[in-house]
Amino acid sequence: MSSNRLQKFLGGRFRTILSGSPDAPPWLEEVASGDDPGLFLPTDAPWIVHANMATLVGGVRALLMQALHPGTLAGVAQHSRYEKDPLGRLAGTVRWLTLTTFASEGAIGKEAARVNGLHSRVRGSYALSNGEKKDYQASNEDLLMWVHIAFTESFLVAHQKFGNTPIPGGADAYVKGWAKSAIPLGLTTAPLTEAALHKKISEYADNSILTSNESTERVLQFLVKPPLSLTARAVYWILFQAAVSSMDKRSREILHLRSLPLAITVPMTKVLLGAMRMAIGKHSPLEEAAIARLKRLGKI
Repeated sequence: MSSNRLQKFLGGRFRTILSGSPDAPPWLEEVASGDDPGLFLPTDAPWIVHANMATLVGGVRALLMQALHPGTLAGVAQHSRYEKDPLGRLAGTVRWLTLTTFASEGAIGKEAARVNGLHSRVRGSYALSNGEKKDYQASNEDLLMWVHIAFTESFLVAHQKFGNTPIPGGADAYVKGWAKSAIPLGLTTAPLTEAALHKKISEYADNSILTSNESTERVLQFLVKPPLSLTARAVYWILFQAAVSSMDKRSREILHLRSLPLAITVPMTKVLLGAMRMAIGKHSPLEEAAIARLKRLGKI
């Protein structure tokens, strides 16, 4: 098989895992269309971070971090289709991430409305660490905040440890820029600096909000060994080990996760991500569509 055919084959398998389609993602047209530049340009920190292959580690890490909060965990366990359709749930998350990063503000507004509609139906109750029951809805500010900061920190840390490009403006530029993504979802008080981000995460831990229970164990069992093909499972194992090794000790202890040393996971993961980048090419179809839109609008 020629290198070009191999790239197309591997790229197709990779895109199937992320979006459910071996070709361009189904929401490509939403990125290409629109008459405004969107939230970010190719020189902005969120664009640079989310275009990097280290986002694959960040995504797994974000799921692990979100599982620390019993309210977020209850929403996943009680309402998510992760056990029956793991790739479908992943595709939904990737859709929101890529549209918010690369699409026009019009498309972002429609995507936020879709997500908010899903959140309006996610409600129930969960048990605190002291046994007290608490009602929740996915649109509650407390849960929105935790999901946002867990996501932001995970993608930032993953890029810092496993990425291969500098962040324009540094970590603070990414945290401040990505805070814009939470506004359409109803969160207007997201941290704007790296220090504020880590402080907010520590507040959840220091107030004994973060915990582990039977539901946590069931979700973790799925995250440790998801129902993937043998090839995908081998790739996922490396991404999972990288995600765990990049978490702080307190979070790992709550989730009862053992970690390989970063001295092992960093080079191993960088080799994998480099190979995957070669498989899909320098720019993803989504990036190319976004760049074409920006050129059409005369923004770059």
